[in-house]
Amino acid sequence: MSLKKLLDEVFTSRYRGARGYSNKFTYDDLVNAESTLGRTLFGPIPEGHRREFFESRKNVWIWYEGFIDNNGKYKEMTIRYEVRPAGVFKNVMGQGYQKIEGDELKNFRRAVHSYLDLVKTKLYC
Repeated sequence: MSLKKLLDEVFTSRYRGARGYSNKFTYDDLVNAESTLGRTLFGPIPEGHRREFFESRKNVWIWYEGFIDNNGKYKEMTIRYEVRPAGVFKNVMGQGYQKIEGDELKNFRRAVHSYLDLVKTKLYC
């Protein structure tokens, strides 16, 4: 099923009758559709958790995890990965960039390739 057909079905059923509904998808719609798939790459998401993994723009990847801890407080972590000519750099919660190497770099590459394969086969077929 093509992306347009899939999103038409999802958005038509969700927004049928909504004011201003159209069959045109925004950039945010596409990112959300991709993120829905990307969040599944790392296994089951525990109840009460929110997970996102997506490419926000070319060569910029976002990992987000949010949950309520045992004390009832909401905790969250956002990691921004930038793929640059000099390597892959991550920024955890706005604390500055550091280059990733070794197993972390291998895991990131594996996640990106899995994401791209999943999105290509499930959304853009």
